[in-house]
Amino acid sequence: MAHLLRGKQSGIQNDLSAGILPDFFNPDDLARFGINSQVSCLAYDPVQSLLAVGTKSSQYGPGQIYVFGRQRVQVTLPLLRSGASAVTLLFVAEKLVCLTSKHEISVYSLELRKLLASHSLPGVVTAMCTDPMLDYALLGLQTGELLAYDLDRQTLAPFRIPNLWLQVDPKARTCAIVALQYHPRDIGTLLIGYTHGAVIYSFKLAKAMRFFQYEIPRGAPGGDGDPATMNVIRRPRLMQATWHPTGTFIMTGYDESSIVFWDTLKDGRMIMARTLTDTNIANPGAPMATNSMSDAGMMAVKEPLFRVAWCANQDPEDTAIVIAGGQSTKSPMKGLTLFEMSRTPVYATSTWESLIRYFDSPKRQRVLPTPPGAEVVDFCLIPRSTPHFAGAHDPLAIVALLSSGELLTLTFPSGMPISPTNQLHPSLTFVHPYLKHINAAQVSRERWLGMTERRQQGPPILRGGVEAAGRIRRHESRNIIQTTHADGVVRLWDVGHGDEIENDKVVQVDVQRAVGHFDNVEVTQTSLAGASGELAVGLRGGELIVFRWGSNKSTGREPSAPGPNQVGALTNVSDRIEPSLSEGLIPATLLDQRDGPVTAVNMSDVGFVAAGFEGGSVVVIDMRGPAIIYSASVHDFSKGHKGGSSRRGAGGGVAPKPEWATQIEFSVMMLDGDDYSSILLHIGTNIGHLGTFKILPDPSGRYTVQYVGSVALDNRIMYMAPINADSGKPASASQSAVSSLRAGLRVHGVLLAVTPTSIHIFRPATAKGAHKSFDSFFCDAAGIARYQDQSQALIGLFGDGNARAYSLPPLREIASRNLTNILDVRRQSDAVITPTGHILGFTGPSELALLNIWGVGEPLPRSQDRLFNPEALIPPRPTISTVQWVTGTQYITPADMDVLISGPDRPPSQRMIAQQAAEAEEARRAGRAGASRQATAAANAAAGGGLSEEGYWAYMQRQVQERTEKLGLVGDSMENLEQNSASWAEEASKFVGRQKRGLVTGLVKAKFGL
Repeated sequence: MAHLLRGKQSGIQNDLSAGILPDFFNPDDLARFGINSQVSCLAYDPVQSLLAVGTKSSQYGPGQIYVFGRQRVQVTLPLLRSGASAVTLLFVAEKLVCLTSKHEISVYSLELRKLLASHSLPGVVTAMCTDPMLDYALLGLQTGELLAYDLDRQTLAPFRIPNLWLQVDPKARTCAIVALQYHPRDIGTLLIGYTHGAVIYSFKLAKAMRFFQYEIPRGAPGGDGDPATMNVIRRPRLMQATWHPTGTFIMTGYDESSIVFWDTLKDGRMIMARTLTDTNIANPGAPMATNSMSDAGMMAVKEPLFRVAWCANQDPEDTAIVIAGGQSTKSPMKGLTLFEMSRTPVYATSTWESLIRYFDSPKRQRVLPTPPGAEVVDFCLIPRSTPHFAGAHDPLAIVALLSSGELLTLTFPSGMPISPTNQLHPSLTFVHPYLKHINAAQVSRERWLGMTERRQQGPPILRGGVEAAGRIRRHESRNIIQTTHADGVVRLWDVGHGDEIENDKVVQVDVQRAVGHFDNVEVTQTSLAGASGELAVGLRGGELIVFRWGSNKSTGREPSAPGPNQVGALTNVSDRIEPSLSEGLIPATLLDQRDGPVTAVNMSDVGFVAAGFEGGSVVVIDMRGPAIIYSASVHDFSKGHKGGSSRRGAGGGVAPKPEWATQIEFSVMMLDGDDYSSILLHIGTNIGHLGTFKILPDPSGRYTVQYVGSVALDNRIMYMAPINADSGKPASASQSAVSSLRAGLRVHGVLLAVTPTSIHIFRPATAKGAHKSFDSFFCDAAGIARYQDQSQALIGLFGDGNARAYSLPPLREIASRNLTNILDVRRQSDAVITPTGHILGFTGPSELALLNIWGVGEPLPRSQDRLFNPEALIPPRPTISTVQWVTGTQYITPADMDVLISGPDRPPSQRMIAQQAAEAEEARRAGRAGASRQATAAANAAAGGGLSEEGYWAYMQRQVQERTEKLGLVGDSMENLEQNSASWAEEASKFVGRQKRGLVTGLVKAKFGL
């Protein structure tokens, strides 16, 4: 009976939820966007042009692997063991190899997009190394031993290298392998980095060729420059080891930030020991390290070397070194350190002094800066074409992994930041930097197809993969998400409906440049007008910026320094445009209210934008000027609201609480008591007041805002929606509705308002209407969703983890589904429910789930995107030089490495086994077909035996005829042979005659001197 009364009280005579049954409310899990947990490792394949990202296992999600390609190509590969995290990722031809925190090696097929094999290793693995030309992964153990895993045979190979450092120090107990790298030109030589030192191992000779031990003598400052240890011989712990691109030198890095360069061809001597700032640190009496002491006289600690890479340009002799770590904790600038070494001196003609000067004074040294408060713990180079030289040949960019788990992309070697917009997959933008807030808007398909920004960009980073074709759903408005990030960037892109996305480009808005400063810029609210394409952005500093679609007339030119923003007035910011942007969302106007953070904003389709601030002020701007047409405080209408009240427990004598706007909506409908429709503005506050205003045209040509009335609800207003009481469709202030006001449009509308504890439906401005309370749970997010363009229902996400659907206007619960296995209950208040019946909710700090509430309960589908391109071939591996070959260096091929590692008794490969099985199956089928033919012939013979002698003579006649035909064919062949022989003899006679005539003619000419 209560639901019947609510229909009459709300002013809605029709059942707007007719036809919606409980079985219809069964959410489908459509897609995931973002990264489920903290990023732990990266890998890039320049041949397939794919980027792999591994994550840690955490409370937000299991460890898994993401493989990204061009546009929206994305494949997720789960780890086999629960609780495992991805530690190292490496691409090897058509495979992806992962080393997990559980010391398991997992091999995935890029072609099949699935796990091929997983092997639990006998020991703690501390390093892994592969080569694109080999089917093996070398595994360094904590004990110092080295194993080889056969990626193709999916088993451990018999090859094993014992702890070679025991030959130098037999007493070394804990001597783990921390670095492994093949020689860049000689695949038969391996660099092994132990914690005690480095070793060069030869597969050809099966023994260690050279040992490198870094020892700091007494009186030398070393890497840390600690005066307390200068009188002691020190042997720092090795952290990194890498080859020079030509293999002439090696570089080792240590935990006290020392960087040491060694010779590998002559006597293996140490050429130079240095840090990022000081040189000759292993020489007794050298000066103290720069910045080793802080201003207070305390020791300045240096970071360990997290990662080093010796890069080569197009010419392998022209090199550069990228270093992560090694900086002082007191350094004012954090980031990657780049040594541009220029061309390497000719080794055969260079003296030791010239080599020392080369490593002592690089051509250029600088820091590639990173955001403050975070340090680079790992990085991934993006080579242009070849995977050789340890993936460090001619890189065009660097993807850095920060200690916070965020990503940063920089150009190489300039170090300029690269925006991930339309360069990386939208999921990677969630951690580039971290995602803060989301919102969604409905934009027509035609409008969104035209919103493709033009921007100057470098070469694409990801070009691999092919996106799977989705089902076409073109005639529906697109769900355009607005994501705000920690660096003040807002991105707009189409999340789709689980269908084919026609415009997959991302639109970027640089809020920092528009506001005029680059520090403390945090976006709190966004609102996109789907019809006009205008975007309103509210900041924590109290600024409101409106962007419009337009063109940049000064593309490529840096604008002049921005002037100051006018406080409390509008500032024209149309000149604060990114120089690289040619067409896109251009900043139009800025309001600096200076009344606390922006708490609510709404950009209407008809040119009005309204914003509320934490200080209580509300401002309405008409973008036709632009001009401020209303500025007041929410206290003006909340003190003496008219009409009934739905507040429970309201009493006097209590000091007023701070109040600000939390929800703003524009509508076109008739107010209670009016017989004409008006443009209305509804403002809800944090303590439950809901005020209604009329926006009326003024004789001067401008618009005015008039207060009409307000009601008091029981709690913070978190959602509002104007509804047409006759059809159930939105009664929003659309362009068609406003243009029809002159024709006398009459919209019988109601306003639906949701608080954490109740739902209210009433005729604005002051009618009491109907309401429903939630007794045992709180509502975190709400929205009206339509079902097949026929019926409407109110969808809510609640604190108990359930999603519920309520009918309109009875407010009766239709169905309930538990979503705790998908959504993070703690972030349900940030979820968005779209009118198309989709939920965009957080599953963790940086991952979103897209659900379709009108589904059949389908789980998350497996990606059908293709990753592997068989036509993309791996270039040949660089080999030893001619001089090395002439001087006696033995060249080892990858085929030779197969014999050296697996021996002559290597089991057949998986492809060979599959081919043998296919051939055996084909032979069985052929055998069955032959037996069937023989059985048929026997049956025919048995049946023909009953035809007496007539069948026998017919059989003899057929045999004689077949033999006669074969003899005829033989005769024809002999005739052809005779003709060919005669033709050959004739041609030979002609050739001999020509030769005789030529000989006679030559003798005659010679006789007469011709």
